[in-house]
Amino acid sequence: MDRQATPLVGFGAGKVILLGEHSVVYGHPALAGPLSYGVTARAVKSKRCQLTLPSTLSRPQRALLTGAFQRAARLCGSPGVRVGLESELPLSMGLGSSAALSVACTRLLLKAAGRRDSAREVARVALEMEKEFHGTPSGVDHTTSAEERLILYKRTPGESSGKAKAVKSPRPLKVLVALVGERSPTKKTVAALRERQARWPARYGRLFQQIGTVASEGAKAVEAGELEALGDAMNVNQGLLAALGLSSPPLEDMVYRLRGLGALGAKLTGAGGDGGAVIGLFLEPEPAVAKLLQLGVRCFSSQLAGPRAL
Repeated sequence: MDRQATPLVGFGAGKVILLGEHSVVYGHPALAGPLSYGVTARAVKSKRCQLTLPSTLSRPQRALLTGAFQRAARLCGSPGVRVGLESELPLSMGLGSSAALSVACTRLLLKAAGRRDSAREVARVALEMEKEFHGTPSGVDHTTSAEERLILYKRTPGESSGKAKAVKSPRPLKVLVALVGERSPTKKTVAALRERQARWPARYGRLFQQIGTVASEGAKAVEAGELEALGDAMNVNQGLLAALGLSSPPLEDMVYRLRGLGALGAKLTGAGGDGGAVIGLFLEPEPAVAKLLQLGVRCFSSQLAGPRAL
């Protein structure tokens, strides 16, 4: 088939970290899965490789996005396409919106250049965009999006990439994602944690180690189909994140609200801080989603792994 006849479309999934955020930066494992929502990149032929952005963005935002896109475009040979973006993800909520954008653009650029968009190659190029956005990302966000499956990810010490091991579930793994107000900038939250970790390294090192252990235990629970054990691991992880100073009253309130609605486990996902996203593990999340929507809570459900209904 003529590749020019193939629609030039690339999709990047958002992500949630079930277990292990923050400690993953220090070389411990994290369990993460792709959402069914994400960012779609669409392109038409053009004389030069360019990204079309909405006029509502500020000049710094436009410069950042353009710089990241051009970084990926150069790695893909700068194919002649004009790219537009469509996003289903709320921004700055810990759901991997920048990684989804990076993966969507990378997939499209590789296709436009006539190159294979394997998960490994997509992750390699998308990482360069993520570096433009975050400086030194942990790598878990764009790797999860590129792999499009539940993974146990461990960062290689001193690098912005790591190894991903597929985690298969014999049972449907469904989460409810609830949005809780605006959150603090990730850089601010991470910097404050790094400062505390540098001041009391042994204490914080123990907490990071425990979070990594819980993430590994959670991955084993998934593979064994023991969702109750995974939910308990999520609850323990939330306690450890609170001990690290990463939770807040609004996040804690939503955690306990989801548990009250029947979640097997619930915790913040992402950087944490004043707001962001909270996830709850449910056997069937739809009734809880309906109830929360009636109360004005922004939320949705997504299946991260396991067999799907026909």
